Amino acid sequence: MSYAQTALDELEKGQLDDFKKQYALALRHDDDDTLFSLGEELYSLGFLNQSRRIYEKLLKKYPDEDELRTNLADIAIDEDKNDEALDYLNQVSPDSPAYVEALMVAADLYQTQELFEVSEQKLLTAKKLAPDEPVITFALAELYFTMREFRKAIPLYLDLITAGTTELSKVNLVERLGVAYANAGRFEQAIGYLKQIHTGDMTPDVKFETAFTYLQLKERTEAIKLFNELKDSDAHYTSLYPYLGQALEQENRLAEALTALQEGLGVDQYNEKLWLQAAHVATKLDDEDLAEKYLKKGHDLDSDDLAAVIQLSNLYVKQERWDENAALTKPYVSADDADPQLYWNLAVTAEHQEDFAAARKYYDAAAPFFMDQPDFLKPAIYFYREEGASEQVVKLLTAYLKIVPDDADMALMLEGYQDF
Repeated sequence: MSYAQTALDELEKGQLDDFKKQYALALRHDDDDTLFSLGEELYSLGFLNQSRRIYEKLLKKYPDEDELRTNLADIAIDEDKNDEALDYLNQVSPDSPAYVEALMVAADLYQTQELFEVSEQKLLTAKKLAPDEPVITFALAELYFTMREFRKAIPLYLDLITAGTTELSKVNLVERLGVAYANAGRFEQAIGYLKQIHTGDMTPDVKFETAFTYLQLKERTEAIKLFNELKDSDAHYTSLYPYLGQALEQENRLAEALTALQEGLGVDQYNEKLWLQAAHVATKLDDEDLAEKYLKKGHDLDSDDLAAVIQLSNLYVKQERWDENAALTKPYVSADDADPQLYWNLAVTAEHQEDFAAARKYYDAAAPFFMDQPDFLKPAIYFYREEGASEQVVKLLTAYLKIVPDDADMALMLEGYQDF
């Protein structure tokens, strides 16, 4: 038995002192092939220093063996010694048998530095040199997956699966392909692959993507089931709660939707979108006090989020809380790109506060955006009529009657204006 094998045996038994002795003997007495294999074993076990010493010893003896340089570069990357890794890789020439491997290691290095385009070019060069090597295809697919370039990743995963490779580096390629299809918006194809995975074998991310895909396909029962399973196994997977709430709401299970969203807020209280979604469901349940409470929470978290401002403003208008609505919304209409709904709400507010000049200003600002909405047009017509703005009345009446042609009162009003 070689000293290398004895060293590994001692390591497996947890006898570190005996391992070190046998390792030292292996360095002095074992043949080079045995040493190289020991270096690989130690690297896979995370003993980087010991592995590096072996490769450095062998490189001095075999300076033309570029595989040793790529192995040393791998170790340098693991130790965050990127410049050292590049030094080794740059010594590997394009005509070397290890050049493809060097390109792969370089791609890995650049990917860790988030230099994705450089990493892509290295892998594309490697694929051109070794087009049938599945590890290269897989590395390129994984890079595109990381870059969220799912449409580029899909055909690469398909090539691997078609060739009979369904797992590489402990990655389930069927899962990857299903998730890639889902993120590319190709939900029918996605579910075909995701269905092949037993729910017990799914990672939390894959379970989420599968539930999300079912939701997009309007298979809400399956979506709710999987989201609940994910919640039960990992309550802190915060991304699930908005979609579970959405699925339950679409099924008109409003009380359950609100409960799910409240559970989400219990683990993600700084998510303003979740507060707004809970407020929306509370409104549908006719619990306006709770809706207001949630809207204020969301607004406090992000005062620049107009969705919260608009929903809260709509509630104030509905409840005829004119002063509160004016105080809330006026700061948001000073900019030229204010949301038209705020103009509408402020127009109604100013009218009820008998500030008719302000009401006219806000109606004028809102009107171009709501010429197809009878709920806006009818009260605006009466306002402009009181203001004596005949031209605007006729314009709005004409638009209104195109939408509601059977409104006899409005038709009669328009005839009255046309008689003059």
